[in-house]
Amino acid sequence: MSGWSDTELERIGGSTELQVSSLRKDGSLRRFRTIWVVRAGDDLYVRSAYGTDNPWFRYATISGRGRIRADGIERDVDFVVPGDDVHPAVDAAYHAKYDRYGPQIVGTVVGAKAAPGTLRLVPSHTEKE
Repeated sequence: MSGWSDTELERIGGSTELQVSSLRKDGSLRRFRTIWVVRAGDDLYVRSAYGTDNPWFRYATISGRGRIRADGIERDVDFVVPGDDVHPAVDAAYHAKYDRYGPQIVGTVVGAKAAPGTLRLVPSHTEKE
């Protein structure tokens, strides 16, 4: 079980863009960045379009925690590096959702070069509900 409700999976996974922010050491949030998000099965994934050196991605992997916003939903999340077995499904989800933007831009988030910049979004268990 992914920890996401069906409604969250549908709304976040169906949104064109997602805002992501990671936690600083003092617990405050960094500035939100707008990125693409996909749903593969019962999980949500994001990829860094410009590799693992992209600042938002580096901060997310260092802190491991942050917050997302999409389609009126805001949740604290853990950023988890997924296993290699998910990359074909994540690639397919990006193609299905974003190919309308053309191969040049979609090419930044699919394939072997994009795979290391993948994070699975997991709802934080520390969030107060």
